[in-house]
Amino acid sequence: MPNFISEDQIEKAILKVLVSELGFRHINCHTADQETLPDKSGRTDKGEVVLSDILKEKARSLNRDIPEAVIDESLELLTARQYAMSPVQRNKEIYNLIRDGIPVEYENKKGKNENGRIKIIDFNTASKNDFLAVSQLWIKGERYYRRPDIVLYINGLPLVFIELKNSNVKLQNAYDDNLINYKKDIPLFFQYNAICILSNAIETKVGSFTAGWENFFNWLRVDDEREKIDRKEIKREGTSLERAVLGMCQQERLLDYIENFILYYGETIKIIAQNHQFIGVNKAIASFEQRDIKDGKLGVFWYTQGAGKSFSMIFFVRKIFHKHTGNFTFVVITDRDDLDGQIYRNFLNTDSSAMGSSELVGSSSTIIWASLMKALASAIFCHSPMLSSTPFWNWPPSIVS
Repeated sequence: MPNFISEDQIEKAILKVLVSELGFRHINCHTADQETLPDKSGRTDKGEVVLSDILKEKARSLNRDIPEAVIDESLELLTARQYAMSPVQRNKEIYNLIRDGIPVEYENKKGKNENGRIKIIDFNTASKNDFLAVSQLWIKGERYYRRPDIVLYINGLPLVFIELKNSNVKLQNAYDDNLINYKKDIPLFFQYNAICILSNAIETKVGSFTAGWENFFNWLRVDDEREKIDRKEIKREGTSLERAVLGMCQQERLLDYIENFILYYGETIKIIAQNHQFIGVNKAIASFEQRDIKDGKLGVFWYTQGAGKSFSMIFFVRKIFHKHTGNFTFVVITDRDDLDGQIYRNFLNTDSSAMGSSELVGSSSTIIWASLMKALASAIFCHSPMLSSTPFWNWPPSIVS
């Protein structure tokens, strides 16, 4: 790998990974003149960011029992421009519609009114969705045109933003010079955004569109927390973006991430799971799913201070509420009143302290809060009152990014 890696080289290399290894389709929408149409995207207006033809086709195929007129009307609700709402509020509203479906009332084939939800993405079967990588897409804002390097679409919705820089350019420039300006100039694009990825090949950072630069994080482990990471080799070979894309953007993994690892803290902050949280919580979920053969002993989730334990608890609880049928009780025990308050506030401010009916698969779930002074651990969360002595996941300080 040369010492200098151009933005064009990075783009071609990662598109090859997306297409050849991860099964994405690819469209290059480059036009010499930013105003030129058609550009292979199917849009009739470069101010549009949704690929409407794909969105409509997939929505109809995923909701065959619902009249097409009802589906089309619901898609207008999803893609409407809402200037009265803040960017975070609109992003949250659209995210919930994507995740839970668009509520509708319609007349069924028997002539009776029926309530249902329009499914936008099939989170359970990746093959039923359209995964598309779009490069060099000109987007017209109110004053300027902007061109993200790569956008990953699922069923016509722009959910992953990838911005690239030459390897000799400081990565923070992708945040300061591109992401900040894009949010200001093409805000419609970020109504749908789930994940932002910034890379110059030797370094890659991931974050939500509301995050400050200091809150963007590395994503180096693809499958397992025990994977040994040679940061010098990654930097020398320029493989940081490949590792992040393989770790996040495999089709089933990306669907899982979007469905279960995104939170909104109040109306101002969007939180997405870090590398260790995504891997660790999913290991905890796998242990939970084997609870019968494990005799209810799910394991211990080790954490260090500042690694985001309370948000991992929330991801864990929310995924079980959302994906599993049953009557579960979660007990949260802390050894300090201030920690008890902090964790409770995080549950409360992310709408996780008392899940709504649309969040629950099973009939009843409960979260119990308790304090335990002089406890050996600062926080324990579990399904069963009995824990095994074998950790299902570790997060030692030596590998905290």
